[in-house]
Amino acid sequence: MATCSSAIGTDPPRVIRDAVAGDASAIAAIYSHEVLHGTATYEVEPPCAEAMARRMSEGLAAGYPWRVALVGGDIAGYACASPYRTRPGYRWTVEDSIYVSPRFHRRGIGAALLADLIERCERLGLRQMVEVIGDESNLASIALHERAGFRLAGRFPGIGRKHGRWLTGVQMLRALGDGDSTPPFAEPGPTA
Repeated sequence: MATCSSAIGTDPPRVIRDAVAGDASAIAAIYSHEVLHGTATYEVEPPCAEAMARRMSEGLAAGYPWRVALVGGDIAGYACASPYRTRPGYRWTVEDSIYVSPRFHRRGIGAALLADLIERCERLGLRQMVEVIGDESNLASIALHERAGFRLAGRFPGIGRKHGRWLTGVQMLRALGDGDSTPPFAEPGPTA
């Protein structure tokens, strides 16, 4: 369990730990807010807690990290890694997902979760991390990933539609460990 100092002095210390089945309702609530009101995801129907528990269970069973940040006992945000694509040649590349409850925005929680997720993926022997940002207007997510060493890898005008408008998707990329400068181990940690 990692303990991080808070970006705002009046907040209790943050704890980042592995997500467990009992966290599914809180994770689903955080994600549902973005599904209904944001453009970080192209889903339009929020998954229920049971569906989120299945997603988490499948990811954990495949060896991918799912982490939650706690502030004063409340789940303030979560992060997970998942396969970027399912074809075998992509097996050293993951996509990250970071979601923070609106109650806890701008407190460094997303940055702490992303740093933790990067470290865990590097320990698994993974080599690249991709962030898929639903719309280029999500400047906070772009800045968060830039500060963590991601660079713009692609911009996709009009790739999706949500909330009555066309969205310009952005993909960002960050090397993990040696990135593509050395061959990977025979198999990375996750089995997917």
